[in-house]
Amino acid sequence: MQFRAYIQILALLGINNLNATQTAQKLETEVARKVSIGYQLYLPEKYEAEKDSKWPVILFLHGAGERGDNLEQVTVHGPPKLVRNGQDLPFVIISPQCPKNQIWDNEALVALLDHVLVNHRCDPARVYLTGLSMGGFGTFSLGLAHPEKFAAIAPVCGGGEWIKVYAAKRSKPEAFKNLGVWAFHGGRDNVVKPEQTKRMIDALKKAGCKDVQFTIYPEAGHDSWTKTYDNPKLFEWFLSHSR
Repeated sequence: MQFRAYIQILALLGINNLNATQTAQKLETEVARKVSIGYQLYLPEKYEAEKDSKWPVILFLHGAGERGDNLEQVTVHGPPKLVRNGQDLPFVIISPQCPKNQIWDNEALVALLDHVLVNHRCDPARVYLTGLSMGGFGTFSLGLAHPEKFAAIAPVCGGGEWIKVYAAKRSKPEAFKNLGVWAFHGGRDNVVKPEQTKRMIDALKKAGCKDVQFTIYPEAGHDSWTKTYDNPKLFEWFLSHSR
């Protein structure tokens, strides 16, 4: 009796097909969107003089505090700060600015990187990626989404989704295996816990990424970037890697 009453209710609701099934479907379409991103571009002092040289490239991603539309904010930390203060680094340095209230957009960053590589004398085999805080998260994200584009990455006080490590391994195994990774974090960071980086480093090692390092500054808080970018060994380490 209960089942008959149920059938009657379905009939009143216009539901007569009790054998309805779900079917597999597929959508194929093209989705295009416009991207706009401001950036600081640094060319080494000898760039114009050495017309036959192809230069290594650093793509630097700032933290959340430098978002907006004032490109001077991009120069307060990291490699753009160093060159603003007169240090000549032997790299083409691309320092984009993330719009206010947004996070790093991999698609926009790849478009920017490709644009600079085509329009300047860059060595595509020596492209490096680094960033701090929100930019550290962006470095893990972009580096794992496109390991084939970078010889090495250096995320600073960042983190990420460990599942993206295994996605990179499966989709681009050779590029993933040979990606150099050197991560940095402050042991007393209360903004982004060092466990965020450790989780990513452990996943990278377990997944078979061969060149992985993790430096932790025991007494440093969130600002682990000053020590990192003031250390010339980071830039020497970059240059020791080629894709």
